[in-house]
Amino acid sequence: MKNSVQLFFSTLLFLFFLPIFLYAQLLVRQKKEIDPSKPTNLYTQINANLEYRSGVNQNLFGLKTNVQYAFNPNNLLMLELPLLYNDKYEHFGISDVRVRYFNAISRNLTKTVIAIAPFADITLPTGNFEKGLGSSSWTLSTGCVVGLRVSKKLSFFPGLSYIHITKPGTTLIPDTYKFVSNGLGLQFNASYRFTKRAFLFVNPTPSFLYSREEWKTIWTADISINKIITPNKFKVNLGFSPNFTNDLYTFKFGGTLYL
Repeated sequence: MKNSVQLFFSTLLFLFFLPIFLYAQLLVRQKKEIDPSKPTNLYTQINANLEYRSGVNQNLFGLKTNVQYAFNPNNLLMLELPLLYNDKYEHFGISDVRVRYFNAISRNLTKTVIAIAPFADITLPTGNFEKGLGSSSWTLSTGCVVGLRVSKKLSFFPGLSYIHITKPGTTLIPDTYKFVSNGLGLQFNASYRFTKRAFLFVNPTPSFLYSREEWKTIWTADISINKIITPNKFKVNLGFSPNFTNDLYTFKFGGTLYL
């Protein structure tokens, strides 16, 4: 147990400080100024977040790292790898991996409509359900985000998506309780810039899922405050992601390195 905990914290520290190390090695000026306050602006980047998720019966904490590669200003692929520790089962390992693809098909249509970006999102059941690290289900969603400029400081990025969740694959859940879910996901992301280097995201993300002849609403949100430390290169963020329906609350602290 002691060696497992030591390995866990050593891995966390290595992966968390990796972007900072890379930042020190990659001090190269960008040809174009980066504006990360708009989610439809697509950049190659590395994100690392220390996370703590409190639940009713168990807590999860660890490191969630994602790498985003922009093929060009309008196409981006993201791969997210969570490494978590479950304090109830005393296990550390990979949680469910996520893959996301963005395609900004239109930009600056009017002074108000600044972007239209379809996306596809897949969460793979790579985490061990028996150890409290995964869901044992595939989650597939596809949708579109629209960027709307209200003023120089305030923008909105509403989105709509279709969601499909497969039956859980674990043997711990009886077959009578395994079912497929389909539904809709919404987002109402608001971006507010306090200054050129500081901005806030407030993003309510409710979803409406239908399974076993009934609808269920899941109320979630993402809130983060961001501070650019070095323009075009490095920012830090502090975030909070509540899931009010399931009484799960995630706290985040991390950094982003733009390459």
